[in-house]
Amino acid sequence: MFTKILIANRGEIACRVIATAKKMGIATVAVYSDADKEARHVKLADEAVHIGAAPSRESYLLADKIIAACKQTGAQAVHPGYGFLSENEAFAKRCEDEGIAFIGPKAHSIAAMGDKIASKKLANEAKVNTIPGYNDAIAGPEQAVEIAKGIGYPVMIKASAGGGGKGLRVAFNDKEAFEGFASCQNEARNSFGDDRIFIEKFVQEPRHIEIQVLGDSHGNVIYLNERECSIQRRHQKVIEEAPSPFISDATRKAMGEQAVQLAKAVKYQSAGTVEFVVGKDQDFYFLEMNTRLQVEHPVTECITGLDLVELMIRVAAGEKLPLTQADVKRDGWAIECRINAEDPFRNFLPSTGRLVRFQPPEESMFQSDTTKKWGVRVDTGVYEGGEIPMYYDSMIAKLIVHGTDRNDAIAKMRAALNGFVIRGISSNIPFQAALLAHPKFVTGDFNTGFIAENYGKGFHAEDVPHSDPLFLVALAAFMNRRYRARASGISGQLAGHEVKVGEQFVVVTLGAEGQNQHHEVTVSDFEDKSGSSAISVGGNSYQISSTATLGQIRVQGACNGQGFTAQVERGVGKNPLALRIAHNGTQIDALVLSPLGARLHKLMPFKAPPDLSKFLLSPMPGLLVDVAVQPGQKVQAGEKLAVIEAMKMENILFAAQDGVVGKITAGKGESLAVDQVILEFQ
Repeated sequence: MFTKILIANRGEIACRVIATAKKMGIATVAVYSDADKEARHVKLADEAVHIGAAPSRESYLLADKIIAACKQTGAQAVHPGYGFLSENEAFAKRCEDEGIAFIGPKAHSIAAMGDKIASKKLANEAKVNTIPGYNDAIAGPEQAVEIAKGIGYPVMIKASAGGGGKGLRVAFNDKEAFEGFASCQNEARNSFGDDRIFIEKFVQEPRHIEIQVLGDSHGNVIYLNERECSIQRRHQKVIEEAPSPFISDATRKAMGEQAVQLAKAVKYQSAGTVEFVVGKDQDFYFLEMNTRLQVEHPVTECITGLDLVELMIRVAAGEKLPLTQADVKRDGWAIECRINAEDPFRNFLPSTGRLVRFQPPEESMFQSDTTKKWGVRVDTGVYEGGEIPMYYDSMIAKLIVHGTDRNDAIAKMRAALNGFVIRGISSNIPFQAALLAHPKFVTGDFNTGFIAENYGKGFHAEDVPHSDPLFLVALAAFMNRRYRARASGISGQLAGHEVKVGEQFVVVTLGAEGQNQHHEVTVSDFEDKSGSSAISVGGNSYQISSTATLGQIRVQGACNGQGFTAQVERGVGKNPLALRIAHNGTQIDALVLSPLGARLHKLMPFKAPPDLSKFLLSPMPGLLVDVAVQPGQKVQAGEKLAVIEAMKMENILFAAQDGVVGKITAGKGESLAVDQVILEFQ
């Protein structure tokens, strides 16, 4: 077994690999860029080596620097994680040539599966179901149209070297096939340097279901059940679960056996994933093979009780798999939510900066069949006070829950999301909460088009309706009552002016443009020791108990006998006296006033926000890579004004209306803060 390994990655996956290595008694080496000098993975590793500047092309993608770091530290093996060099055939071969074990498949397996056209031919030879299509490179758009007509519309036009949604179009007629071919070819040439295009049948109501496989150097290959990955936004997975709520045991077995056949055909050694597209009738077709550890591997670990990283390390060290197919378990249900640094209410724009507060829910285990299993698990590469840099992907953490069944897992995940405190940057937690509460997700009735169909016009606060909105009002009154009760006990108060606790309040929920709602609330039977109150609002009664105090943010307690987790803060909205209450993805800002205070508040004039229509503001922190206009230039609505780069993505800012550019206040190459003025209009 290795005594020291190097992790050629960063973020949560580097931390994840380090955790298993430490459990195995293996020393670890981290590598880091300028941006990651203070990163969590650097702090967790036994040693750390600086490998370059912040952009990944100048650090994490430099194979020479990784190899040099191995030699410098005496690391015998490299774990590449996912992304970066994890599926780079040349890097895997280079490691082999240098006598460094690559904790992943052999270079020939990566090469065989890395080319979509070649891998599809291999799948056919291995008797794996493949989508009807034309598997050779297509000469031009005219040929593309003829092939599409032969297959039958709709068809999918794909770049052979594509990934992440680039070089992919769906065509429903000849015109779309002709134009789609040209677009795919241009994207593929610009993104991957490879403009080969192929066409295949588009599966309607498709689900994205993948099979985890594991092979060793002794010819053994097994499959570890499936993962349901159909909840995607722009071809990026958002929620994953295991097992799938859709497929039958017979389909699961057939998919698993075909995945094993494919892995054996390329002499696969290590953990890998065979991805399938599954139609509405459970017809399934090979999509591609990912020759690495997947982001969503924890859900498989939860239901099987296996540590995939440990098994990868053992296989790379030449050991046999310690289990057979008959030993693979399927225990309970696991769900993973990707917690990303993005603002769902601003079209998911990246959000970078300092994590002022970072308090993930506490990890927990539960007993099942005399074996301890995960209840809540958090895989992360960040910490409170750390930075989310603009140079890498947007993932803050992976939140994983393991329940006895799917409903239990959904309930656990909703509670865990409620307790996940992130401040300083925006996160997609409200969006995740909305997805988990959606009736179609709850019943398992969804496909890869779910997010596009239900949130095609963006995500808005009204997309997260609360099942009991008056509970939020009652909780605001309860927390205010606790605050007043504590304040009333402070000694030395001026006689006749002591803080009175009171029972009658008005909770004013603050709306846009002064559209406030007033709720008369009674809070009684407060018992200081038990922390319990009876709240009456809008004809509803709530018995709330909690020992939380203002300042904790995360509030846990019980309401009418049912446990809850919520978040409560004072002074974070536009009104410094308001309480912000967040629960199940819904958020309100509320003032808790006396009846007299509420009457006076109604007399306060509404202060309209300033008119910012004459300014182009940066919608996110990022690098200003281009200003496409000049002072005095006339622009029309929809015209390109500027380009901002953040988290590996370029975001183009367009003119919202016709106008004339006045002053440009930010220069190309400048790092922008959110809402910073880029230019002014006349």
